Amino acid sequence: MRILGLTGGIGTGKTHVARLFEKLGVPVIDADAITHELQDRGSPLLAELAEAFGREILRPDGSLDRARLGDLVFRDAQARARLEALVHPAVGAEMARRIAAARSAGAPLVLLDIPLLFEVGGKHRAGVEAVILVWARAEQQIERQVARDGCTPEEAERRLRAQRPIDEKRALADFVIDNSGSLADTERQVRELHARLSGAGG
Repeated sequence: MRILGLTGGIGTGKTHVARLFEKLGVPVIDADAITHELQDRGSPLLAELAEAFGREILRPDGSLDRARLGDLVFRDAQARARLEALVHPAVGAEMARRIAAARSAGAPLVLLDIPLLFEVGGKHRAGVEAVILVWARAEQQIERQVARDGCTPEEAERRLRAQRPIDEKRALADFVIDNSGSLADTERQVRELHARLSGAGG
């Protein structure tokens, strides 16, 4: 089984690309989705986060206020590092369990959807064979955040600056899906890459 990493940047359209791979039968293990599950109300991880960042990151019902926590860590590199030190080991263990399940099921490819793959050490640390980057122009990343999240362009740009520049990631990636054009063009690139990765000898 080939283990591949899928990454991008905020507003590049990585989630759309992940869904296209899923439609082609590739199991996608989503690090963000796992993170959300592990941070559910009443979970041990959520209790650790509240202790580290204060109970103000909790809503009145005891669930995580993701917007409030996100605002804290996007503004403060030390807070972001503290969050990652708490979250990444737990997420990594659950991802390993799901990879083992995909291997047992006989999947030829599995895609690890890791938004900050390069920020947390790259493909060797993530244990993936190759990295697929979903790329879009920086101005598109800002426009898409504004449209999707209702944030200001200034807030979108600040979030963008908190991540490694997309063109730096592009230089490090093994494969690039250019999502700056039409949806049809993106889908064509995904189908072609899937055929290449699934073929004899990769």
